[in-house]
Parts: sequence; C-alpha cells; structure tokens
Amino acid sequence: MPQVLEFSDVVVRRNARDIVDHLNWSVSDEDRWVILGPNGAGKTTLLQLADTLLHPTSGVVTILGERLGRTDVFEIRPRIGFASSAMARRVPPEETVLDVVLTAAFSVLGRWNESYEDIDERRAMRVLAEWRLDHLADRTFGTLSDGEQKRVQIARAVMTDPEMLLLDEPSASLDLGAREELLTLLSGFAKAPTTPAMIMVTHHVEEIPVGFTHVLLMRDGRAVAAGPLAETLTAEALTETFGVPIVLTEADGRYAARASA
Repeated sequence: MPQVLEFSDVVVRRNARDIVDHLNWSVSDEDRWVILGPNGAGKTTLLQLADTLLHPTSGVVTILGERLGRTDVFEIRPRIGFASSAMARRVPPEETVLDVVLTAAFSVLGRWNESYEDIDERRAMRVLAEWRLDHLADRTFGTLSDGEQKRVQIARAVMTDPEMLLLDEPSASLDLGAREELLTLLSGFAKAPTTPAMIMVTHHVEEIPVGFTHVLLMRDGRAVAAGPLAETLTAEALTETFGVPIVLTEADGRYAARASA
C-alpha cells in the first residue's frame, strides 16, 4: 500500500518547547487514522504539517511522495482536503452553501470572478447530496447550524477528490443528534473503497466513526501508542495518554470511556 504521509524523527519546537517530539509515523492510502490526546498534545500541529501549513524544526515530512521543504507546497495543497473550525471562521457568512463547496475548485474562500463550468456545479451538487446538504444549496453559510456548517466544510474538503483528507475535530461542539448524523456519514465515507486516506483529530473516543482503522495516541508531543485501532486503543493506553485511570468499553464498533471509580 503506497504511503501518503510519513514523519521521520519529526520535531516542531516553539519557545524552547517541543510541540512535536521526535515523531515517527506513516499513513498508507487505505488507512483511516484518528488522533487522540489531551489539549496541547500536538494533534492539530500534526495536521498543519500534513497540510503543508507548517514545516518541521527538524526531521523529514513526506507528503504524497514529496518531501516538505524541497517541493512547491502550492502544488501539493490541491491534492489534500482539510476541514477545520479555523477554516470555517474564514468563510464569508453571506456565501451560499453551493459556492462554499464550489470555490474549492480554485482553492479560494469567497466567490469572486472565477468562472465555473456546468460540470463543476453538478459535481458540487452531487457532493452536497452525499453529505445531506443539497436542500441547503441556496442558503447562506452564516444561517446554518453548527452541524450543517461542519458538513459543509467536509463537503468542500472532498469536492476536489483529494488524495488525503484531514479533519480537525469535525464533531466538536455538536449536540448529540448532529454528532451522530455526522458520524454516520463519516462511517459510510470511511468504508467506501474509493475514499482517500483519512486523518481525524478528536478528544473523545465516542467520536471515532465506525470504519476507522488506526489510532495515534499523543501526549506532550510524543506518541504514546500507534497502530491498528482494535489492538492499540486500550484502557491502559488511554490512561497513559490522559493521565487519568480510564475504563474503556466497545459495542458494535463504537467506543466509550470514563474515569474508573
């Protein structure tokens, strides 16, 4: 299986502190990874490296066969889908849902003077339908609920058929119904054979969609454990990751965690 992402002894240092501390990690094109860890563990920094938004202080990051720092990042970025709350804040609230997704073709936020063909609009509407958003195509982004905005972000991220999809806390702040709807859609997407490699950051094991295959547990910039989800996500590993004794349960591919009594 081809590697889409590889970290070799990667360090990211800020203010004399290692945000990422000598990390070795690789992702193949069939993997669906979830990254778990407490605040400040370095999770979002890993996504910023994977999306070429950040360069390592030392070590080697290879993305889609290209070494970061020795290639034109503007050629790599269109091959990567990225959805995050930070990106959502940059979307003009008056932009229609269709245009939010459509403008991914030009890697811009906010429609200006770009020219789109009918095939682009058909593709955008098809993606919106896949994420149960087609009935909102003419609504403005700023009028959507949190759950709808999260799905629009993901629809935009997959609009260009990326070779790697990065999701930064896609279900954060959602109510139970909106979270479960999103996780159901993410599960279906993760299981599809044509789906690219996926990497999702979250704080909670309850937010891991069925169909994800691997987990990376982070604490203080270091990997506590990494590997196949069923083998690596254990109460012991979570206890070490979060610094609290954890009880872990699993049912039908979904996980739940709580502090032990």
